[in-house]
Amino acid sequence: MTWDITGMGAVASIGGTPQEIFAALCAGRSGLAGLRAFDTAKYRARQAYEIDDRARPGADEPGRSTRWLRQAVAQALTDAGLPHDLADVPVLVGTTLQEQRSAELWWREGTPLTPSDLHFGTALRAAFGATRTYTFANACAASLYALAMATDLIEAGAADTVVVAGTDAIGESAFGTLDRVQNDIPDALRPFDRSHKGMLMGEGAVAVVVQRAPAASAPGRRVHARVRSVGINCDAHHPTAPDPEGITRVVRDAHRRAGVGPGDIDLVMLHGSGTPKNDTTEAGVLAQIFAAGPGGSDGGGTGDSDSTGYGGGPLMTAVKSMTGHTLGGSGLLSLVVAALALRQGTVPPVLGLSDPVEEAAGLRLVQGTAATADLGLAQVDAFGFGGINAAAIVEAVR
Repeated sequence: MTWDITGMGAVASIGGTPQEIFAALCAGRSGLAGLRAFDTAKYRARQAYEIDDRARPGADEPGRSTRWLRQAVAQALTDAGLPHDLADVPVLVGTTLQEQRSAELWWREGTPLTPSDLHFGTALRAAFGATRTYTFANACAASLYALAMATDLIEAGAADTVVVAGTDAIGESAFGTLDRVQNDIPDALRPFDRSHKGMLMGEGAVAVVVQRAPAASAPGRRVHARVRSVGINCDAHHPTAPDPEGITRVVRDAHRRAGVGPGDIDLVMLHGSGTPKNDTTEAGVLAQIFAAGPGGSDGGGTGDSDSTGYGGGPLMTAVKSMTGHTLGGSGLLSLVVAALALRQGTVPPVLGLSDPVEEAAGLRLVQGTAATADLGLAQVDAFGFGGINAAAIVEAVR
């Protein structure tokens, strides 16, 4: 069974719609700036990928995660040609921090807070009449976990249409924790480059409308891309360190469910968090999966060349190099970018990548400028703390 993506919405530091974000990525424009949310004097890192939408400089606001969630969902419904009425439509939201920043502002500054406003369902009910809302806190793989649940709901006949979303705003407690545990002080998020020093947080929301295929048969309906599979697992290997075996299993499971092999994949949207351990682990796993030979790409390995100038195997990119790590929504944002890349035949570069880590030496990482190619099938990676892993396979719809 497959599932159609008929509507998309997104907001991030580099744009307020999916197309704006994609254009910025292809142009190599970064959302990196000095941190605005709170006083950075007590922290080593001073940069982040924030959405600059506060009413007053230097004064943070509650409810920003929820605000962006409403925006992204509204965009996706309009894009799908659906009414803004979700009374009978499940809405599944992936997040890492939910409205943690709102709670911080209440505790530290006395900003008014209604407990019900900490739950996304409150705002979704008020804005769209949604009565079936569910929040997934599956770390940085949360929104792809939500996508997996959406496909299960449709396959089980519990829904024909599901809205899947992800949203997060930067919280001071999370930022401070990250600042303490990272050995180095990153001034930018540089996935897979030898100069990478760690992860910097980003902000944003993303939403997609997922419908039973073939949704294109409905009058006036268009399909951005088709979900072939979502693989998920939790290897529980370590609180923070990724497990190569767990990541290998989830990627191969996604391939198996989609009925494809590594040689069928044209594009990989990397997790690419910019942390040395995550980058080297992800690169090492993918180098093995897409290597020529048994269990690999069946002859389409990394040594061959093609018209793109990047050699053989799938093209690979990492959008966090320009958006920062948007946490719970990051996997779904990569999927939206993948859908646009499949349709437009353009792959954004990995910004700041000039000297790839040794483990990535054979991978077709897009560097410098966007690459153009005929793309049919994309893999989307999302890996979180605690060994929470997800991988999705999406197909172009011509």
